[in-house]
Amino acid sequence: MSYLILVKHSLPEIDSSRPAREWVLNEEGRRRCDELAEALRKYAPQAIVSSDEPKARETAERVALNLGLVSIPFPNLHEHARQTVPFLGKAAFDATVQRFFAKPDALVFGEETADDAHARFANAVQQAMAQHSDKTLVIVTHGTVISLLVSRACNVDGFTLWKQLGLPAFIVLVLPAMTIESVVNEIK
Repeated sequence: MSYLILVKHSLPEIDSSRPAREWVLNEEGRRRCDELAEALRKYAPQAIVSSDEPKARETAERVALNLGLVSIPFPNLHEHARQTVPFLGKAAFDATVQRFFAKPDALVFGEETADDAHARFANAVQQAMAQHSDKTLVIVTHGTVISLLVSRACNVDGFTLWKQLGLPAFIVLVLPAMTIESVVNEIK
């Protein structure tokens, strides 16, 4: 049996003076990558690709090292494009993301609608899967795009899923049906 494993990156160093797209992992986030690798080991991953954002790339590299694999950045696996959005507090950010999922065809915030982000990300996932066919593939990426893809592929509520995913977290999908095998909400 082969799997697609979608991993939400580990804990970043939050720096409100810089866009989230530039954040790197903090010390606890780096430590959690070791635990993440151990949790993924039972699925026998054969390939790891990641978003090119530093926090996802670093998560993937640390997991790959633990599993004896090589991680490769892959195009278009980045988070929902929102570089023009200023830093928002947790409550404001959560409310904005809730509107984002509720109005997928509207430009709620940032530079992509939910529909646009889903289309870009789903296409990139399909390309990565095609390059690694018949392998258990790990994709290290971001919570919003993971939730968009899984909600549409598996008929679950995207915002609820997004709220459940900690740092790091992962969802195991059985291929080729793309059914949910398991959801690990957070590795500590």
